[in-house]
Amino acid sequence: MRVLTAAQMREADQATIEDVGIPEIVLMENAGRQVVSAMEATFASALEGRVAVLSGTGNNGGDGFVVARTLLQRGVDVAVFVVGSIAAVRGAARQNLELLGRLGVNAVEIDDEQAWDLHFSEISKCSLIVDGLFGTGLSRPLSGMLETVVADVNTAGIPIVAIDLPSGLHADTPHLPGACIDASMTVTLAAPKLPLVLPPGEMHAGEVVVADIGIPSPVIAQVDGAVVELLTQEEARALVDPRAPDSHKGDFGRVLVVAGSRGMTGAAYLAAMGALRSGAGRVTVATAASAQPVVASMAPEYMTLALPESVEGQITGEALDAVLAAPADVIACGPGLGRGPGAAAFVRGLLERSTVPLVLDADALAVLAGDLEALAGRDDRPVVVTPHPGEMARLTGLGVDEVQVNRLQVALQLAESKQLYVVLKGYRTIVAAPDGRAAINPTGNAGMATGGTGDVLTGVIAAWLAQLLDAERACRLGVFLHGAAGDLAEAKTGQSALIASDLLHALGPALRQLTTPERAQGSDR
Repeated sequence: MRVLTAAQMREADQATIEDVGIPEIVLMENAGRQVVSAMEATFASALEGRVAVLSGTGNNGGDGFVVARTLLQRGVDVAVFVVGSIAAVRGAARQNLELLGRLGVNAVEIDDEQAWDLHFSEISKCSLIVDGLFGTGLSRPLSGMLETVVADVNTAGIPIVAIDLPSGLHADTPHLPGACIDASMTVTLAAPKLPLVLPPGEMHAGEVVVADIGIPSPVIAQVDGAVVELLTQEEARALVDPRAPDSHKGDFGRVLVVAGSRGMTGAAYLAAMGALRSGAGRVTVATAASAQPVVASMAPEYMTLALPESVEGQITGEALDAVLAAPADVIACGPGLGRGPGAAAFVRGLLERSTVPLVLDADALAVLAGDLEALAGRDDRPVVVTPHPGEMARLTGLGVDEVQVNRLQVALQLAESKQLYVVLKGYRTIVAAPDGRAAINPTGNAGMATGGTGDVLTGVIAAWLAQLLDAERACRLGVFLHGAAGDLAEAKTGQSALIASDLLHALGPALRQLTTPERAQGSDR
């Protein structure tokens, strides 16, 4: 599902009006009615009281006028307030304001602080407030009377439904330009906007409902500019094909996991089992010789390969030939590998000589800190990197705070500059591709902030890369399923008790939700 900027939304509106032939007033009517439908589904009891519609003077205000008229026609008591000069209302919004007047609803003009103070006592007695002040039309921080409006509405203790965006947010950034409405629900029109899917903006949006207002999907897909998408269950479902009855393990790829060292065997196990639980046909763990017996004893389903090691029990550069000779369609490297000079030499050699796709995580990224020249994809061999914010900071030379504040931009810059597929882990994991496309993952929860969950993800992505043979799709499906497994695990254990191995047990049910959704909900509890 594409996430649109303000300019892209305007382009989609214009193309629908001019090229498709759907008039602006029809789109406004559709928007208002969709907002009411969402309100009825969530706030039915509040609609038994009085609803205050706060409208601006632009099209977002016009949507608010349609909301008011639709509620009125359904027997709801509505009061309409125009925050600004009524004389400034133009076009389709003006037509809908005049329709309200003909139905006996006279909008109250609030064009200064004194008028707001006079009428806020009336608004504060309502059971629901509709925010139709700005939507995507805002390009600057709120100031003056508008700051007072936002502060008073936010502290009134009344549920707020925002149309398109909570007023005060800017469609082009998740960051807060200034004061903004704290919505209980946001009904966003045609497509989500960036501050609705990334923090801190999303923290002010409440429940987000994407409303179909009649803009055709091809129009949204074809608007110019950056392609940022929100991953959805429908997209993930489309990537999973049912297995043929005569399938055999050779059909689902060979994953070689180069991981583990003395005292760090658990990471190798988690990555390998993540790959197996994600459908890889055959998984082999290549690990330091002294760690191999321990790794082999942890599960019978994967094979193991002992590699030359240093006195510290970490693999060395001499292990490279054995790894390259092992049969593999994908090599995943890094979890628990160690950060000694031997491991660093091995990783650099793997990047230089491997001819199969690579998934690099954890220590495989740590040993490359400050040496981005060694970390580059090739047309004939994709490279996926899966850093957490600290690893991304070390790779790029940025501070962790800088990474976190600009997660989308940092991931895209690394992906494009080094032709990598970047999975920047954390809340709202980002998948960035070398061609400038990006996706935001909505699944997962804070319980996954525990050791080993990233190791599981390494195996998950490697397994899907071996099956789909497409790095971008493998990353998207992998992070979606990994987060969905975390959500299923949280439902059983709670967040504080969740551990990485819980994800291994939940990966199957998470996948089953995609392939047999009608059975999954009841069978996984």
